[in-house]
Amino acid sequence: MQALSLASTHLFSDNYSRASSLIVSSTSPNSSSFSRLSLLKSSSSKIRRVAFPSASLTTEEASRSSSSMAGKWAQKTVVIPAQRRGCHLITSRILREISQDLSGFKCGVAYLFLQHTSASLTINENYDSDVQHDTETFLSKIVPEGRSAPWKHTLEGPDDMPAHIKSSMFGCSLTIPITDGQLNMGTWQGIWLCEHRDHATPRKIVITMNGM
Repeated sequence: MQALSLASTHLFSDNYSRASSLIVSSTSPNSSSFSRLSLLKSSSSKIRRVAFPSASLTTEEASRSSSSMAGKWAQKTVVIPAQRRGCHLITSRILREISQDLSGFKCGVAYLFLQHTSASLTINENYDSDVQHDTETFLSKIVPEGRSAPWKHTLEGPDDMPAHIKSSMFGCSLTIPITDGQLNMGTWQGIWLCEHRDHATPRKIVITMNGM
């Protein structure tokens, strides 16, 4: 029994020594584990330095960077003289009014907003004027007008309520890309002002440009 106890003591002592030497070797600066740990710390340090390069930017540089990202803006209100009822191609007039500002943009967007509820803006055919005539014919057919029409809003004339409906059908705003100082529309695309009243007034279009 005493011999068995002695053997167990020797076995425990031997295992304890092996475990101790493993712990010492793994934490030794010469061990591969220590090398891997050092490399990991070094890499983490490098990652941290790369992740925050802006920390070294001066206030002036940061301001320039912020301005560059924001781009620039320009805005102008264009007044279109009173037009007869129908669809009118106004691309050339719009370009004439904004050409100076437009030329300063390499890449951007132009927003056109019509400040009225009885006219509309749309982009359509810029070559054959028959398309403008046919579009007006369609609008007059699809929206009833006159005394037999079911509208309650008649205080401003029998053509007023139909004009409001047509305005909502086409909308009062357009978004057009700007490329190299030009409105980047298709070959056969043009900007239309659609006048829906019989006795119109001048129409105002606010044009806002944003880009680089």
